[in-house]
Amino acid sequence: MQYSSELIRTMRQALEAVMASVPPDQSVFGLKAAVAECILIAAAHGQTSYAGLVTSASDQVQTIISMLN
Repeated sequence: MQYSSELIRTMRQALEAVMASVPPDQSVFGLKAAVAECILIAAAHGQTSYAGLVTSASDQVQTIISMLN
């Protein structure tokens, strides 16, 4: 799937926002890649707004952390 440069920029900003919200003691190896994957999946399903991408990924952070620990 191809994404516009604007959507890629939005996805990057969403990734950085979600990662900034993760407390340092919960930041585990592989978390950023897994969050990026959540954002890509959301975009592939038509979610293109910054807020929607942040929400989609943020909703999965705790599940990802528990799976990676």
